[in-house]
Amino acid sequence: MKWEKKGQIFLPKGQYDWVETHGMLPVADHVKDDIFKVYFSGRDKSNISRTGFVEIDIKDPSDILCLSESPVLDIGKLGSFDDNGVSPTWMVNHEGKKYFYFMGWNKGSKVRAAEVSGLAISTDNGITFSRYSRSPIIDRTDSEPYTILVISCIIIENGIWRMWYDSADYWINEELPRYNIKYAESTDGIHWKRDGIVSVTYKNDKETRVSRASIVKDDGIYRMWFCYAIESGGYNMGYAESNDGYQFNRMDDKAGIELSSDGWDSEMICYPHVFKHKEEIYMLYCGNGYGRSGFGYAILRK
Repeated sequence: MKWEKKGQIFLPKGQYDWVETHGMLPVADHVKDDIFKVYFSGRDKSNISRTGFVEIDIKDPSDILCLSESPVLDIGKLGSFDDNGVSPTWMVNHEGKKYFYFMGWNKGSKVRAAEVSGLAISTDNGITFSRYSRSPIIDRTDSEPYTILVISCIIIENGIWRMWYDSADYWINEELPRYNIKYAESTDGIHWKRDGIVSVTYKNDKETRVSRASIVKDDGIYRMWFCYAIESGGYNMGYAESNDGYQFNRMDDKAGIELSSDGWDSEMICYPHVFKHKEEIYMLYCGNGYGRSGFGYAILRK
């Protein structure tokens, strides 16, 4: 497998107050025909993340059809788990509703940020979103006590919501957590059974972040792209396969996508969002500076 890079889609450059910088964590949602909304988080002048979208034709996504003037999901009230930022992580369309999972940012401890997952739901086809709860839908427990608990990907199979999420093992220092990808299940997308199943873990002691799973089921195989990084470096792209979706075999040499020799994604590639449309498999991903250079796309060639 090889990803054919097609170029940059969106470069944040202060188009609106909510997107002075960054185009982080792109999440695609099909609108009609070849039209998609891509939700992402921009940052304002105070470096606070809010979530808005661009609308694109996937056949020519560099031609932006629409950029939201204001965020569709703003920060939470002071003191809440998302009072310092909201970033999208996954979208599920189910029974006429859009379940929009997001990461809330909070500064309430010694570490640089707490990141846990919330849920907003739309009943008007994505025109507006309302928080399901003012509290996170997955939060710390005795077995997972650290503040990195971020939903990355959800697939519904046979009535079971299958979720892969980032979970911190510990914090190395105040700036750097160590986390990998775990698995959980639900019957409603809200209440989750977390048994500590590790789906993808570190390949050596130098890795600190194994993150942002995105899965497509292809020819009966669960194919996961994710990003990983060592303590002193930025993200690169990894790949893993599974027959059952629980535990994955890392095969990073088959990721099929690498840093460019120059340009917007020459220093880092991260935060993959992989999806099928018609006969193609697409990847949205961020480039340099954790999305400071925006996001682009690639198409899978087998």
